[in-house]
Amino acid sequence: MKTLLNVCLIFGMGFATSSCEAPSVPQLSAEDVIIDEGNETHVLQFYVYLTEAAPREVSIDYTTSAVSADEGSDFEATQGTLVISKGESLGVIPITIFGDEDSEDTESLWVSFSNPINVTTPIPYAQITLTNDDGAPPIDNTGYTSPSSYSGLTLVWEEDFDGSSVDGATWNFETGASGWGNNESQFYRAGTQNAELDQGFLRITAKEETYLGAPYTSARMTTQGKESFKYGRIDIRAKVPYGQGIWPALWMLGDNFSSDGWPTCGEIDIMELIGGEGYNDRTVYGTAHWSNNGSHAEYSGNTSLPNGEKFNDEFHVFSIVWNSSSIKWYRDNMLYHSMNIGNMSAFHKEFFLILNIAVEGNWPGPVGPSTQFPQYMLVDYIRVFQ
Repeated sequence: MKTLLNVCLIFGMGFATSSCEAPSVPQLSAEDVIIDEGNETHVLQFYVYLTEAAPREVSIDYTTSAVSADEGSDFEATQGTLVISKGESLGVIPITIFGDEDSEDTESLWVSFSNPINVTTPIPYAQITLTNDDGAPPIDNTGYTSPSSYSGLTLVWEEDFDGSSVDGATWNFETGASGWGNNESQFYRAGTQNAELDQGFLRITAKEETYLGAPYTSARMTTQGKESFKYGRIDIRAKVPYGQGIWPALWMLGDNFSSDGWPTCGEIDIMELIGGEGYNDRTVYGTAHWSNNGSHAEYSGNTSLPNGEKFNDEFHVFSIVWNSSSIKWYRDNMLYHSMNIGNMSAFHKEFFLILNIAVEGNWPGPVGPSTQFPQYMLVDYIRVFQ
């Protein structure tokens, strides 16, 4: 007797055929796309891919939706059913992009997929980013402005970012993707890709882009070894970014950081924001860190805007008033936190400045689905009075 294994006989019309197994089911994927918006209306050919040639006809529904781009003025709403014929592994979705000559922020939209037939979609969406190619977007300078002088104090240092490029005599760029002690996800990069002077402001930009293995890029600038201060009033006028996973900071470390490390060197956080819709986007923190007999110690306070507002809406001035007795934190010249430092040696020496946007990390957590990129921190000026 002979045994036939894995053979299916299908009889009909007087003949028989055999098939050993059902056709495989390919996966569908689409890559995120970054394009210039352009100055005229044009059609983007948005490609989707199968992991193998379709063993039978494949179909899937698609639809576009706005993230930060505007439906009707930046792109034409598009929906339909994509069909990929048997034997093919590529499909194309035409999406109309409305170009213009207006200077504006980079914007984005989603293409999402549903109702797959003979195909699976492990990631049922992709993002299209429309890069602003009409020059830098205009900067809205509304918001609080601090006095240019204070009774009994002298302006000893000022950075107003009015030049054509970041001043290398004042600022360093720290670089790398080490996690920075907080499991952060960005690669800090030097140069104008993530930090530039724009219309009289410093613009630090956090971008969603892969660079040397990191999924995001940003900039971290310091005055270490170039400008340091002990005591005084420090005012920083800035408009900060927002969104889940975004972590902007204006802060200081003691000059002995390189020799003694953290937290022995001391840290003064003039402003930190942990982005996220609602409370997080409208709350900033002022914090001091130091070593307490070899253990990390910290003392923090915060201040919040009213419901419905966020710090990204306009410029604010973040300040400390620091002397031999105390550090006091202010937002728009309103005191919200203070700390007695009389017997704390970490805070009786010179400190240097740091400006950065981190992405993700232990405190802010992962980037959220509604977080938009790029994110900007704009700094108008830094003033030190003593």
